[in-house]
Amino acid sequence: MSNNLLDVHIRHTLHTAHGILPMEVDFSLARGSIMALTGPSGAGKTTLLRLIAGLIHPENGRIAFEGDIWLDTASRVYTPPQIRHIGFVFQDYALFPHMTVRKNLLFALSENQSTQIVDALLEATGLTQLADRKPAQLSGGQQQRVALARALVRRPELLLMDEPFAALDPEMRYQLQDLLLKLHRDHNFTVILVTHDMGEIFRLADRVAIMETGKMTRFGMPSEVYLNETRQEGLLIYGEVLTCKRQGETLTVHAWIDGKIRQLNVPAHFETQMQPGVTFTLRYDAASLDVWTADNRP
Repeated sequence: MSNNLLDVHIRHTLHTAHGILPMEVDFSLARGSIMALTGPSGAGKTTLLRLIAGLIHPENGRIAFEGDIWLDTASRVYTPPQIRHIGFVFQDYALFPHMTVRKNLLFALSENQSTQIVDALLEATGLTQLADRKPAQLSGGQQQRVALARALVRRPELLLMDEPFAALDPEMRYQLQDLLLKLHRDHNFTVILVTHDMGEIFRLADRVAIMETGKMTRFGMPSEVYLNETRQEGLLIYGEVLTCKRQGETLTVHAWIDGKIRQLNVPAHFETQMQPGVTFTLRYDAASLDVWTADNRP
């Protein structure tokens, strides 16, 4: 028996705008991991989430969760979505418009489950004061907090998120990333997150899988998958800005990159991308990337 929380082995047919593609996915994920799933549109990312959730039946495959078989087409085993220990956060929030925030969460309760979890999640997500409002009375960021809280009502061990922060402005996206990390630390659930945001991948994920034409072409730690890649135009860098100081036509930036605080010296026109707290993607000369201080983040 595998020691992994989740084992997925799927064969399925994808019907895309570019035609029919064979989908072949094999991966395992340990408890408490946050895996980012990325790649071009039509590669099968959303389909994979729905297959894991049980919302789509694959043609062939096997999915095991903590030793329980959720799916085995060979043995005709199938566990319905409502019995799997899964929370799902959709890109469009999928809230009930006629229900208040509190009622959206109460609706997600399982039979005989205490309502105390609803109050706890409203407080944890900063929604207590908004509990009697309906979705139309909320901002996009507030609606996404409701969607996240609702997905956690049943205390899922696996949280599936389909580009949940893509439509939000950078400041709100950063705040909700913080919230997800806090809830993840508190409850140690496992996450699979579809995203195209490279800064989000490096900020949130300890594993990343790149999907192309129905297959995972690369899988591993973000540093393994990305930071060792080089191009003729320089090194591909992802990080989070800690400090930024302008000196004439040059910026001295201290950033958290691949587990270290590093110093970048970049042209001044990057200033809008290099504000403290902002995640960034940058191609730059590898010779300018120097370790600035200790390996541990302050």
